[in-house]
Amino acid sequence: MSLAKRRLRLLFCDNLSIARGKYLPNFQLESGSSRFCRSTFGVHYDKELLNAPGAMMMEGLPDMEARYFQEEIRPGWEPNMSVVIGDLYDHLGYPLELCGRRALKRAVSDWGALDLTPIVGIELECFAFTHDEYGRIIPYATPGAVVYGTGAFTDPLRFTEAIWEKACELGFRLEMMTAEYDAPQFEFTLGCDTAVKAVDDIFLFRLMARELALEYGVLLSFLPKPLATGGGSGMHINLSFRTADGQNALALEDGNITEEVNELARGCLSGFMHHHRGLAGLLAPTANSYGRLQPASLSGYWQNWGGDHRGVTARVSTERGNKARLEHRMADCSANPYVAVAAVLQAARLGVANGYPLQPAETGDCFDQVDARIGVAPNLNKAMADLEKDRALTEAVGQMLVDNLVFMKRKEHRKTRDLEGEELRDFYIHFI
Repeated sequence: MSLAKRRLRLLFCDNLSIARGKYLPNFQLESGSSRFCRSTFGVHYDKELLNAPGAMMMEGLPDMEARYFQEEIRPGWEPNMSVVIGDLYDHLGYPLELCGRRALKRAVSDWGALDLTPIVGIELECFAFTHDEYGRIIPYATPGAVVYGTGAFTDPLRFTEAIWEKACELGFRLEMMTAEYDAPQFEFTLGCDTAVKAVDDIFLFRLMARELALEYGVLLSFLPKPLATGGGSGMHINLSFRTADGQNALALEDGNITEEVNELARGCLSGFMHHHRGLAGLLAPTANSYGRLQPASLSGYWQNWGGDHRGVTARVSTERGNKARLEHRMADCSANPYVAVAAVLQAARLGVANGYPLQPAETGDCFDQVDARIGVAPNLNKAMADLEKDRALTEAVGQMLVDNLVFMKRKEHRKTRDLEGEELRDFYIHFI
């Protein structure tokens, strides 16, 4: 590779889950940082600049700095390009409280104080679109796609093959790729890793997949509900915890996993249940999210948990030993993945720390019958109100970060409240 052509793509994820960044030339590769305008955290999807908490729009729009470590630079998917993710600092050199990646690192540190290391695995669901002869966005034609479909009938252009090959080339641990329930819907699952590494991979993989698909004329959307008549797309977060001697702290030796989860798992589940409505504002933070979060939708609507049951919000895997894990099923990809995983980890930790009571496991089918009586808010605005009320969760995740998110999302509610169907989808689709 010619040194003159080498570039570094420095990225961070903002509170709207948009990948922001810069290309830096070869002579800056060793610098370890670059500056951005802090008021980026007040720029909405439609590019309106808002005086959001922490964005300092009315204080001169000062700089913030994205700092990165040389050892975290990795190969990119564009020619002659490397890529790295930065942590954000304010103009005085202090860690920026708006940074979702820092919120996740703090959550990991909080669990480290309990001598446990969070291990995370994330499943991504998405829909594929193309454009018709008039430039209108239409579903990608998959004439024979079925749930768990593979091959040409599922993906005639084979753009998913290109994603798979590039993922392997770049070292992503892609464990599974398949067609999901609704055509043209796909699922990608990455392997488990330590929390920050796992979310870095998800953030970069999602961006890479969308950019590669675009080369095939496919608009790959991770929106939670891009088709009003179709199913939803989630970002399922799988958690386990590694002890200092390398054991899985959620492992059970025997017994019925639905009823005999160990003390750590019970604490985590109690945290998920106690903070259920507050979590929605962080895990499902768009107006489009609440088309997906509905009863009988297998999406994390209900405040419930259970064993091998896809109708509950918190699912306990029936796998044992080192594969034991909890799956939280509410999140979607409109959430900043760093913030989403930080929120789930903090809710779990609060449950362990505070010993919240845990309701019995769900016994209903979650279609016609359900034990749970509490669901999430019906819309984005009310979800933000629930988030603000949950002081323990907001303080654990980061007060300035949450205040900024709530402000931006209330503006978003007003921007989108009269939009339905394709108009609502198209407000977001080029970003998520």
